[in-house]
Formats: sequence, C-alpha cells, structure tokens
Amino acid sequence: MQTLSVRRRLALVAVGATALAISGAVAASGSTPSSGTITDTSGARTWTGGPFAVANVTAQAGDPVCSVPQSCDDYALTVATPAGYGDTNNLKVSVGWPNSAADFDLYVLDSSGATVAIAASSADPEVVVLPPTSGKYTVRVVPFAPLGQSYSASAAMVTKAGDGAPGSTAPAPSIANYGAPATLPDAHNAGEPSIGNSFKTGSSFYQAYLSTYKVTFNDAVTPPAATWKDVSAKAANGCVVGSTASLDPILYTDSTTGRTFESQLSGVNSLTCYTDDEGVTWHPSTGGGIPSGVDHQTLGGGNFVAGDPLNVANLYPRAVYYCSQDIATAFCALSRDGGTTFGAGVPVYNLLDCGGLHGHIMVAPDGTAYVPNKSCGGHQGVTVSSDNGKTWTVRTVPNSLPGDSDPAVSIGANGTVYLGYANGDGTQHVAVSHDKGATWVNDYNVGATQGIKNVVFPTAVAGDDNRAAVSFIGTTTPGNYQDAANFHGIWHLYTAFTYDGGASWVTVDATPTDPVQIGSICTGGTTCGNDRNLLDFIGSTIDKQGRVEVGYADGCTGSCPTTGVNNFDAYATIARQYAGLTMFSASDPQPNVAVTNLSSTVATNGASTITATVTNLGKSAVTTPVQFQVNNNVLSTSAPVSLPAGTSKTVTAAWTTKQLKGNQTVLAIADPANALAESNESDNRRSITVAIK
Repeated sequence: MQTLSVRRRLALVAVGATALAISGAVAASGSTPSSGTITDTSGARTWTGGPFAVANVTAQAGDPVCSVPQSCDDYALTVATPAGYGDTNNLKVSVGWPNSAADFDLYVLDSSGATVAIAASSADPEVVVLPPTSGKYTVRVVPFAPLGQSYSASAAMVTKAGDGAPGSTAPAPSIANYGAPATLPDAHNAGEPSIGNSFKTGSSFYQAYLSTYKVTFNDAVTPPAATWKDVSAKAANGCVVGSTASLDPILYTDSTTGRTFESQLSGVNSLTCYTDDEGVTWHPSTGGGIPSGVDHQTLGGGNFVAGDPLNVANLYPRAVYYCSQDIATAFCALSRDGGTTFGAGVPVYNLLDCGGLHGHIMVAPDGTAYVPNKSCGGHQGVTVSSDNGKTWTVRTVPNSLPGDSDPAVSIGANGTVYLGYANGDGTQHVAVSHDKGATWVNDYNVGATQGIKNVVFPTAVAGDDNRAAVSFIGTTTPGNYQDAANFHGIWHLYTAFTYDGGASWVTVDATPTDPVQIGSICTGGTTCGNDRNLLDFIGSTIDKQGRVEVGYADGCTGSCPTTGVNNFDAYATIARQYAGLTMFSASDPQPNVAVTNLSSTVATNGASTITATVTNLGKSAVTTPVQFQVNNNVLSTSAPVSLPAGTSKTVTAAWTTKQLKGNQTVLAIADPANALAESNESDNRRSITVAIK
C-alpha cells in the first residue's frame, strides 16, 4: 500500500545525507534554451537544466509548489501539427540524468495551467507520451532528489504503435463476477488483492488486507455459484503474527502442493504464515531473507532449477521466493524448506538498471524465475534468474515505454514468457519471448479492439505454452487519468486471451454493466486522495481446468453504477471464467457426434433410401461427414455436416435395392475417419437389419 511513500521517504533520506556534501554547489540555472517549437517536420527539441542542489518534495501533497527559486525548471514548448496528425503519432517527452540515484519528476501543463501528463516515479528517464495537439505547453521538471545533478530533456514526435493485436477466431469466453459477503472482515477493504488456487482441492484463496478468504465454486449450475469463508491466519490457529498489522498484504498459493502463504509487510521484512490445510491451521515463517527491502514485497514459487548442486539441501519439493524493493535495489531470497526459512537476499538489480518498484515474481516450469519491472533503462522488462536465484539479468522489451503500473509476467508450460504491461502511452500491451526475455515478439496492444485509452494494474496467467490471459482495468477515456478534478472516465475490468502464443487475442469486458471505478485512479502512492482506493495492483490465477480467475477490488458499488457517482469502495470481488476455451487444451469443450437414429425406406422399384439422424451431444460445434455401409461395403459418404452443440440433422443416402434379396446389414458412421477428438467415441455408429423380399 505504501509504494510511492517509501520511494519518497527514502529519497529524502538520500537528500539529507548528501546535502552537506553539495551545499557549496553552484545554484541551478533555468533550462537552456528556455523555449522551443516542435512541428510534424521539425525534428526533436532538446534542452538541459541544472545543476540542482535543493530538493522540492512539495508534490507529496499534490502538484509541486514552484514559488521558491529553482524549485522547478520550466520549458515553454509550442506544438504545431496539422489536423489528423495525432491519428498516427504521439508527442514523447523524456527527462534523464547521469546519476540514477537522483530523482527528477516530469509534468506537462497546458496553456490553462492544467496538468495533462505526469511522470513522477523513481525511473530514469522519466517519460510521458501524449497526443500531439497544437498549443502552448509548459514542460516542468521538478528536482525531487537532485543530488547535485543536471538533467537533459527532449520532446519528439513518435509514430504510434500498430492499431492492435490481430483478432482471435476463438469465441469470447464467458465471465461471471462474485462479490464477497459484506459480513466478512475487510470485505470492503480489499485494495491490491492477491488470489491463488489449489489444484489439489479446487479451492481459491483471496487476500483482502488482513483477511484471507477461501472461495469454492459450484460448477454444476450456470453461472457457477460461489461460497466464501474467512480462514484468516490468527494466533488462535497457529499464526501469532497473523491479522494484526500490515503495510502491504500479499498472498501466494502453490497450485501443485496447495500450500498458501499470507504475508504482511512490516518494514524491512514481513509477518508471514502458511497453511497446508486451507486455513484450518497456520504455521509461522521467517518472512523473508536478510537483507530484505522495505516495500512492495512479493511471494512466488515453483520447481527448482535442475542440476543445482545445492538441491541436495532441499527440504521441500518446491522453491519459494520472497522479493522486495529497497532504496537502490531489490532483493530476492530463496527458501529450500517450503517457505519456513529463507536464505540471504540477493540483489536483482540496482538503480543503474531499473527503478526500485517491481511486480510479482513468477517461476517457470523449468525453475527460471522472473521479476517484472516497469522502468529499466527507459523500457519495461523482467529480471531473470536461471540458477535458483543466485544471479539475475535484466532483459527489456525494446519498444516499450515506462509506465505507472507494475507489469505482470506469466510463463507457459514449455517456457514461453508473456509480459503484460501498461505502456507509457496508456495502452495495454503484451509481449512474448521464447528465449527467457533475450528477444521479444508479438508485442501487441490487446485493448485496441475495445477502444481502451488508459489502463492500470495488469496481471497475467498462462497454462499450455501457447495459451495466456492478461487482465487489467481500463477506460476508453483518454487524458490524465490521475486528474481527480477533471477526469471522468468509466473503468472496467478486461481480460485478453490468446490461444496461439500471442499471435492473436480476444479481449473481453468482464464487467460490462458494472464499472470498477468512475473518475480518476491515482497511482501516485500515499500522496493521493480518495481515488487511491484500489491501491497498486490486482491479481489472477487459474484453476486445474485452466479457467481464469481475477481477484480485484471494486471501487464502484451501491448506487454508483446507476448514478455515476463513485463511492471509492474497495470491495473484494472475483471475476471467474465459466465458459469458453481455458488455459489448458485438455479442458476444451469437446463435441460428441452420435448417430441417434437410423432407418430405411425400401422402394418396390429399387430406388430405396437410408436416413440417419446425427446429433452433437457435446459442448462445442463440429463438422463431420456421415458414411453409409451395406454388408460391410461402403455405399456412400455424405458431404460434411455442420452441427452446433446440442443440435441434430438428418442425412439421407440413395440405395439401389432392385437386385437384393434377404436381410441386409445397414450401418451409418459419423466421423468415419475418426478425425475428431470426442468426449465419447463409442456412439458414432448405428446399424439396423433391413429385410428385402
């Protein structure tokens, strides 16, 4: 929950520690030059500013205050573009500085003084992308933690990415939403929830602040029904530190073993317990490794990397990782005893590589570990370990731009990596890697078909190697979505599905009649107002059948969906897939073609017929021919017959019987080449005996 506040507090510590050393530095100067004009043909504009010795931290309480000399550095930018230029182009403004331990923030104001774009993270460079609308703008650089640094800035026209991902031919999956019973503790205090699922039992687990819920689904009805139960960790059931206090809540369920962890950030570590019996009893954990970071912790796990000599020391069949962000780096620690204790924290990057904040760790089936990050050298990407967390390598998506939300990573059964990221231009992208992030393909905007202009909180899952789903909260309203006074977008939960390795996508509005939020969503940490109700992220998982489940906080409840007045709730909710192709092809709905009736009409002139009724008793459409045989000899094969699920058709074959006498064995066969994978292969045939006199 404290994401940005930690970054701000640590920056102030750094400023205080270095103030004496730079107190004699030359005072900062204004930008050089102080103004410029950019057009569709002018090329980029560049300027510099600094050095800066004094920090301006006033943005922690809203927009930066610039009344003190040298507390802000303004550049007057005039934009002049022809009509329609913004259909295919954007304006990109970037500010960078030599020492990544310093921190500058970037604001763009229009001619009225309204802020139209903000980049105020710990990234170097800070980047904003906005429409190239003609007008006069102020590009404001704020030295939040300058450390005596100067900055270099640029404004350039850039071509927009493609119109979006190719559309999938797969039908759109169906999704239902389930809100927690209001009587559960923290049901309306579920900002930044986590969700997991046990393949052993089918139970799902949802973390809402200090509360852990067990959720089961009855799939015998459509849509399925949900049952929620509070199974929170408490002193009474074995977790002395459970459900007491938290700076950040995190839940992780190992789908293979069913072991579930609930972790509450306590500062430089976390108060953590785990359960092997779905919350009946809980057991204490040391929480993380030493050293650990002070913010944004994440738990995850999976297989160990094979061939590691240290695997002989494993006391549990599955690896568990604890990662967290610190002042100038992030640490990950490995547990070899199922999360009871952790080894030493290992730096996964430093400020020269990436900004401090990271997303949730995911482990591939071969044991490779991935931690996503929204800002690494001006791009989004992952830091990767292929040796059980001993060493880490940063790998980025070349065309990505730093964003405001943590990216999310998932890995398919054979190692294909899917990175879902909120791009700096406001669009939701997914990029695919087949070599652990060394190169990337199929980097598509998966929200384009829905007209989405702003997104937050991507989360990702994968199953089969060619199947993945990325969920996110998005709106069709463009502009500065953090402008509480002027942004009025309607936000929905979306999930994009791929069944061909990211070559095509089908994106579904999971909340079409019930917005998740109306108005602004602040991703600026604890400097925000009440529009930070959703906090920093959402979560997703899959069940044993591969159905996608998304845990999110609903910010628009009660009368909000009908009145349009947001009540800034944080209501514990799960969006769950109940129909359509899942993440596992083995669970795909299958046809079942049966010959349900067979008859014959014998004509005295020998022009007889055989008629078969073919029925699809399965759950997916199918096309198949029907073959007719007489006395084990093929009489004819029909043209292919299309059968939607639950439908029947009759097929008739001509049969010449003039020269025949006595009993004839007539057989009809659906799917005669046995080309279809069916739920029941035994009812494709039907035979009758026809007596001819």
